[in-house]
Amino acid sequence: MFTTLKRALALTVTATLALGGAVACGEQDDASDNGKKITIGYMAWDEAIAASHLWQDILQDKGYEVELKNLEAGLVYGGLANGDIDLFLDSWLPQTHASYLEKYGDKLEKLGVWYDDASLSIAVPKYVEGVNSLADLAGNAGSFGGDIIGIEPGAGLTKATQEKVIPEYGLDGKLKLKTSSTPAMLAALDSAIADKKPIVVTLWHPHWAYAKYELKDLADPKGTLGQAEQINTLARTGFGKDFPEVTAMLKKFKMDGEQLASLEDLMFNTHKGDEEKAVEEWLKANPEYLKTLS
Repeated sequence: MFTTLKRALALTVTATLALGGAVACGEQDDASDNGKKITIGYMAWDEAIAASHLWQDILQDKGYEVELKNLEAGLVYGGLANGDIDLFLDSWLPQTHASYLEKYGDKLEKLGVWYDDASLSIAVPKYVEGVNSLADLAGNAGSFGGDIIGIEPGAGLTKATQEKVIPEYGLDGKLKLKTSSTPAMLAALDSAIADKKPIVVTLWHPHWAYAKYELKDLADPKGTLGQAEQINTLARTGFGKDFPEVTAMLKKFKMDGEQLASLEDLMFNTHKGDEEKAVEEWLKANPEYLKTLS
């Protein structure tokens, strides 16, 4: 009986060790899998959509599992700060997203500038006469139906328009900012231009709309929309340590105006709704681009 008991105990211990080993291996595999998962947050600005899908393609080709999350700017920054989001490729500095950096900056890693001539604007079609400056809007408010057609409520451009442009150019009670979404603003712009009707919209450079339509930015003599800015790549704290290979690539990431415009044109016009195809076609047309990241 004693021998039988010893054998039973031995089998129990062996089984326990085997189970523990299996669990440990399972945890290691899961950790390994989790180590290949990257979440990219982006807001619905077209350069953010283009850059995020470009990097999703690049990283997936290297074996990473990449999830894209489309959120308001404030939620993207909050997600980076608490670790729910790994990367953000559309941080406008030093002005547009200054408030988010002030709030979350100590919980973020700056990986570099990839576009250095970005700017906010308020624009009208070129056929709109007598309106060449923000100072001209007050006297022509009726032509635009009392509305400036805007984008997302949480955008830095929206805040600048509401808090600086409207009060400083005396537009209170004359023109109100109608917030919606970037696609809705672009649809309204397209419709107005098709009918040759006056419209005033919030826009920014770089944007493919300037290539598709004949637009004019309204002069901003009071500097309410700020000066040229840089588009930065940000990461959550610890990302550089967790993903050294990806971090090294992102630090080399650069695009000029022509490259970005051609990618956006493919994504929002030629292959609208099929971002993956747009990226694949762009990379095929720019075979040397990936070498700049290595």
